[in-house]
Amino acid sequence: QFGKIDVTHQHDLRKEFNIREFPTVKFFVDGSREDPIDCKGVRQASAFITWVKRRTGPSTVLINSTDQAEAIINADDFVVIGFFKELHNDSVEVFCETARDVPEMPFGMTASEDVCANYGIQKNTLVVFKKVGVQKPNGRQNKLDLTRLIKTFTLDLVTEYNLETSVKIFDVPVENHIVLFTPTNSETFSAIYENYKSAAVEFRGKIMFVLVDTNETRNGRVFEYFRIRDIDVPAVRILNLTSNAKYKMPADEVTVENLKEFCQSYLNGKAKLHLSSEEIPEDWDKMPVKVLVGKNFNRIVFNKTTTVFVMFYAPWSYDCRKLLPIWDKLGEQYESRKDIIIAKIDVTANDILSVGLDRYPFFRLFPAGPGYQVRKKLNSKILL
Repeated sequence: QFGKIDVTHQHDLRKEFNIREFPTVKFFVDGSREDPIDCKGVRQASAFITWVKRRTGPSTVLINSTDQAEAIINADDFVVIGFFKELHNDSVEVFCETARDVPEMPFGMTASEDVCANYGIQKNTLVVFKKVGVQKPNGRQNKLDLTRLIKTFTLDLVTEYNLETSVKIFDVPVENHIVLFTPTNSETFSAIYENYKSAAVEFRGKIMFVLVDTNETRNGRVFEYFRIRDIDVPAVRILNLTSNAKYKMPADEVTVENLKEFCQSYLNGKAKLHLSSEEIPEDWDKMPVKVLVGKNFNRIVFNKTTTVFVMFYAPWSYDCRKLLPIWDKLGEQYESRKDIIIAKIDVTANDILSVGLDRYPFFRLFPAGPGYQVRKKLNSKILL
């Protein structure tokens, strides 16, 4: 059975099932409310159907002959086949579990000696067949690793960011994204793109290569997030989705060598963080609400003698603009207190890694004292 719930009016259900983003799809087994299975990143009807079928029945096709294998391989652009010596071991279990989470691609498995011999397989092997070639992952048995590798083949080596691809990009469990910002109609685009694509081959499954067309006005939020200016283009950045840390390629020229060196330096943990910050305003502390930027944030906020209450805001956000006058009033109430600071920071112009932001506006209280760490976070509902 299929159902839908408007959780904006069902607050108890939203809390019970930890609904934080929309749409959220959950699969309940045998009527149990305990531990429903999340269906993430699936947006097409055909993928939904496949996902449900693989949860309620076999997740892979059992291949018994070479003809059957050829038919499956030729039917789609990408096909994943597991070749095994026998079908009752941990590797097979991991393979089947992975198939349940990747409904966009057909999966098959075989223990047939004839089929294995036909493809030159002599040991347990996972093979991704595609129209232009074959990929044989080496010794990957972990489900997350398998899912990460296989899902990368649902995208091109280089994926252009747009409304259609954005869901797919963030569905692939690769936390490292390298982003090229360049106009696609420039005279140098072809050469830059080929260099970018060539470098991508070596890092597939480790770093996702994304292209952002700087001529596309709908990409404005992306430019803003990475602080990309017209003068910076072409620009290359790496983003870690877990920490939101950003890294800038040291070299200006987008060559294969520079790209590879940048990616390897990042993977080795040697790349230098790129933190954007506005200049400290001369009058930053003259008003009831103090103005923070990246360059003075740690010095003011992580202070043993002062409690600091910070509003993290985005100037373009309607909710933020609505709350700023209220924040000013709060600042006026505490202006005479020397041990309390009410502050604000524009998160679209300043990178703050010490605080994880998942929405705007965002509020954090930094208490004074020897253990001056983040103690509380408040949302707009609590404030109002």
